[in-house]
Amino acid sequence: MRRRLFIASSVSALAGCGPISAALNGNDGVRRALASAEALNHALIGTHGLAREYGERDVDRHFRINGFATPSDAHYADLLASKFARYRLIVDGAVERPAAFSLSRLDGLARQTQITRHDCVEGWSAIGKWSGVPLRVVLDEVRPRDYARYVVFRCMDNDGAGTLYYESLDLHQARHPQALLALRLNDAPLDADHGAPVRLRVPTQLGYKSAKWIARIEVVGSLARVGGGQGGYWEDQGYEWYAGI
Repeated sequence: MRRRLFIASSVSALAGCGPISAALNGNDGVRRALASAEALNHALIGTHGLAREYGERDVDRHFRINGFATPSDAHYADLLASKFARYRLIVDGAVERPAAFSLSRLDGLARQTQITRHDCVEGWSAIGKWSGVPLRVVLDEVRPRDYARYVVFRCMDNDGAGTLYYESLDLHQARHPQALLALRLNDAPLDADHGAPVRLRVPTQLGYKSAKWIARIEVVGSLARVGGGQGGYWEDQGYEWYAGI
């Protein structure tokens, strides 16, 4: 089982590596390999497996910047100029109590800190000290309805062509004890380049699942009508949805 998981993660990593990305993403064999291991990854890790946690001396103080460019539109610039005083995290959809959380309210719900490794699909990793509110705490505040199945993260960054980034977890993943809405990195408030004011941290899954610059969290019963229907920006391009490591 470990060998299969390793192969699946290795193939997934190769699928995001620059010049060979297009060729692999269009390769039916690669797609089948990723799909065949995804259910196994989910079953073995699910809500049970925990990512390794490290010590202070292991932290990469200059945590690498990755992903799409930092948002530069007028709305984000205004939020940044006000030090996110006007920011509200909208949490709605299939919930009983939709809410709009300010940063101070989020910070007051609960506090969790973890030192975990970020594993990028491009083949690099970095260890960061993340602090924020457990995602399950926010979900408990809004009370997902009985038919809710997935949590969709709507972000403020885009791919350069105007398509906004998004990601998703199922409710079991969202309630994982290490799933975190991060507000701080390495003992400082998140900066713009690392996803301020709020980003997701899911250390049991590849880095593209840890969406940055979150504007809204939408709870839904199905992913069929969300984006391309595959559960995330990169998943719509052929990447695996669970992306466990």
